[in-house]
Amino acid sequence: MKIIETEVFKGLTASRRLAIPDVKAAAAELSPKIENEAAACGLAIAGPWIFMAQNLPHDGKTLFDWTICCPVTVPDGYRHQDDFALKAFEPIMVATRTYQGTLRGLFTKGYAPLVEEISVSRHVFSGESREIYHAWNGAKAGYHRIEIQFGLAR
Repeated sequence: MKIIETEVFKGLTASRRLAIPDVKAAAAELSPKIENEAAACGLAIAGPWIFMAQNLPHDGKTLFDWTICCPVTVPDGYRHQDDFALKAFEPIMVATRTYQGTLRGLFTKGYAPLVEEISVSRHVFSGESREIYHAWNGAKAGYHRIEIQFGLAR
């Protein structure tokens, strides 16, 4: 586990209230639309996809607030008026760890060890969590590189 401060960034976003099993379909639906909007608006993609959650549940049935974000570079004076929200994200303190493996092991081998480390530390969860998809190789691929971040209240 590392404790870091995230960078300032801007991103095109879409938010949904859903359960964990619904993330896959929502991401598959929204990501090409967001990429198309970025291209149509002349916004350059500035980083890997980020999935954000507020109060991520411990089960697959509880609904939570989920946001998909495509970081973009925004030209000076640009005013965005389209389907997806352009949001500015300020730095936050996070506990982070990079998971490498299949999606099947993301929660047991990625999230669980990080949650355990945070729980035994002096840090307190803020309720925000993020997945940053540094290497996404398709839903059925045997290898991905996903950075898991939990926001810290202190």
